[in-house]
Amino acid sequence: MSTVGIIANPASGKDIRRLVAQASIFDNNEKVNIMRRTLRALDALGVRRVLIMPDTAGLGLRALDGLRLSLEARVIDMTVYGDARDSTQAARIMAEAGAACIVTIGGDGTNRAAARGAGDVPIVPISTGTNNVFPVMVEGTVAGLAAGVIAAGLVPAEAVTYRTKRLELYVDGELVDVALVDIATSRDLFVGSRALWDPGRLREAVLAQARPGTVGLAAVGGCLATLSPRNAHGLYLRLGAGGRQVLAPIAPGLVVPVGIVEHRLVEAGEEVRLDPGNCTVALDGEREVEVGLHQTVSVRLTTAGPRVVDIEAALAEATRRGAFDLVREAAEGPSGGF
Repeated sequence: MSTVGIIANPASGKDIRRLVAQASIFDNNEKVNIMRRTLRALDALGVRRVLIMPDTAGLGLRALDGLRLSLEARVIDMTVYGDARDSTQAARIMAEAGAACIVTIGGDGTNRAAARGAGDVPIVPISTGTNNVFPVMVEGTVAGLAAGVIAAGLVPAEAVTYRTKRLELYVDGELVDVALVDIATSRDLFVGSRALWDPGRLREAVLAQARPGTVGLAAVGGCLATLSPRNAHGLYLRLGAGGRQVLAPIAPGLVVPVGIVEHRLVEAGEEVRLDPGNCTVALDGEREVEVGLHQTVSVRLTTAGPRVVDIEAALAEATRRGAFDLVREAAEGPSGGF
């Protein structure tokens, strides 16, 4: 049975950067509408089943309310914690249930959590977060079509997906967590409000992506090099005064000077030892881990990140294979004429 999973994070797009910067607000009504449009696209392509993550705001139930579909869509039965564990657990359940794709509706943090559970199931990431380097700004209908052509077997997944990089965080030699875009050490001693927006508080960073046209540390790195999700390299930064200065959008609406004392490329498989002291470690733009004075911290860049659907390539390949010609053929009738 052709199956697609949908993970929508009700907390994405709502952190403190709405107060300290001019970040967009994606309210839950809009996320519900995105889900509804995604569901309609999947239904049109003949996907038979959609599994939806439950959440504290009831986004899935609201999306299904009054929506007439041919496919079977249901909110999966699982414990809801109201944090990142929900996305990880839901992705794992969807993968075990045979999902051909998982559509994520959120930011970098949502996708980081989902990737931990998705395994080899490709992700279609719709951006509704703050620092959106990993997910893309795409209409939900288009994202649904991209997931649908793969799930319905109209396009082979291996032809239109790619494996991204990931960063592994080690504290005292033990793997603690992973990130998809960046890992940075902050002078802040406590997690606090989590989100990063002040580059003066940062010490070091390792980036999986460095791209002009993004926001956050990836944009800082993008002033020095261009590293796409498919490039095998990463970038190490030591931040502070006395070195090179770049002007970068560190958060939405905050274009500020950032001091770079040192930077260099990081090879795939390389482990970078950081010099943190007392600090917090941020993963994909959010402080997550508190580190003591005598603890060691290192980051390894790997090419073992999640599989991602190239949305434009998926739709182009579907067109090349005639996947969207079915309506035209039906309208023409057996003779093929008008």
